[in-house]
Amino acid sequence: MQLYTNYTLKIYNSLSGEKETFEPIHEGAIGMYVCGPTVYSNVHLGNVRTFMSFDVIYRYFLHLGYNIRYVRNITDAGHLTDDGNVDNDRFVKQSRLEKLEPMEVVQKYTVYFHKVLDLFNFLPPNIEPTATGHILEQIELTQKLIDAGFAYESQGSVYFDVLEYNKRGLNYGELNNRNIEELLTNTRDLDGQNEKKNPQDFALWKSASPAHIMRWNSPWGEGFPGWHLECTAMSTKYLGETFDIHGGGMDLKFPHHECEIAQGKAHNGVSPVKYWMHANMLTMNGLRMSKSTGNYILPMELINGDNDFFEKAFHPSIVRFCFLQAHYRSVLDISNDAMIASEKGFVRLMEGIKLAASLTTKDTSTIDVEAWKQSCYDAMNDDFNTPILIAQLFEGIKYINLINDGKESITKEDLELLTATLHTFIFDVLGIKNENETSNTTEKLEGTVQLLITMRNEARANKNFALSDQIRDQLLALGIQLKDGKDGTTFTF
Repeated sequence: MQLYTNYTLKIYNSLSGEKETFEPIHEGAIGMYVCGPTVYSNVHLGNVRTFMSFDVIYRYFLHLGYNIRYVRNITDAGHLTDDGNVDNDRFVKQSRLEKLEPMEVVQKYTVYFHKVLDLFNFLPPNIEPTATGHILEQIELTQKLIDAGFAYESQGSVYFDVLEYNKRGLNYGELNNRNIEELLTNTRDLDGQNEKKNPQDFALWKSASPAHIMRWNSPWGEGFPGWHLECTAMSTKYLGETFDIHGGGMDLKFPHHECEIAQGKAHNGVSPVKYWMHANMLTMNGLRMSKSTGNYILPMELINGDNDFFEKAFHPSIVRFCFLQAHYRSVLDISNDAMIASEKGFVRLMEGIKLAASLTTKDTSTIDVEAWKQSCYDAMNDDFNTPILIAQLFEGIKYINLINDGKESITKEDLELLTATLHTFIFDVLGIKNENETSNTTEKLEGTVQLLITMRNEARANKNFALSDQIRDQLLALGIQLKDGKDGTTFTF
């Protein structure tokens, strides 16, 4: 299948600030890198929204017939909140808080990340590399930047020399339209800045203090890689010196992606990415989501209803449908009313698809299905405009209802095309599952858990605590948590 030759796709390029016609570096093939999670805590809904945007983009490229290599990394080391105090390493801080080894923290939250994405029906990337699995590549890249004069060692740490980069006619700040004078003015004073030649220089390698747990040997002593370095090392390894698309959240444009551009240009002499794409933020009830303000909810809490913001639990497909009703570059605000409206819209889609199977066909069509199909592609080809696509899908459902009411007619061939197009865009491209198809399975699972709870209560009544604990622990191992309360035992997935 090679549909891509029939359509002109426009992508908003953050680097140019314009929509550009997509032309892959290699005909029929695409390399796409997306910055993945930092696995020191539970993945939050904003992360899910970003990764969902690129899941849809990945799905659409697959549908168009491209051979795509999708790389999404796991940051499991070296994520400093700044380049100063190494005690700000998020993995070290979390391991101390939870009294776990750092890699126990990594494993715990990586498993949770995959579990959440599976619930939302994400396709896995082709490659999911980790920072700790590519320490040698990061050390090698750092040494090359030193040899080329773009980096320097200081007290066991290595920093990228931003002023040297600009002296050579390159432009640190090009992605964010910032000049070097502005960056110099806005640079904060941080601990450890005395190690740098210039305040805006960023760490490629940090020397580990005696108390720092995550550490590796290097030519500059024991330490750990800087956060920005891993993505350049891994994207270069798996996608080459230049590749088509680099994606991530809007919050990563500066400094993370700016640093990646500088590292790539300094290392390879060419701009590493052709199209930079950034997904916008998620808010709730019109406010920024924040743990400190209490305006915060985890993905599982939205799904199981265990929260104070929403009146009920919502199936992952409904959450996904809600998220995709906003363009990936727009701020998405979720609320109870928005979720209820999305649930109603989702039901309309599913009922329309079910109704299509019972329609009576005629010898002629009074609707132009080909033109409607083209409008679906036009929406996705306009920078992956999922809200416009969804509006067109509802137009298709409207046709189905009109045909069912006898107000329009359709031929067998056009009905097949209408139905196939709906299925393609709803299930394959948008990645939405039919909740009705999963509800029976969910009901059976809930019934089974209730039966096990009854058996556990009987075991406890008979003082068979070994069996009672076994049932509880084995359910927990399957991701089902029992909660004993005064009103009985409840459970959450």
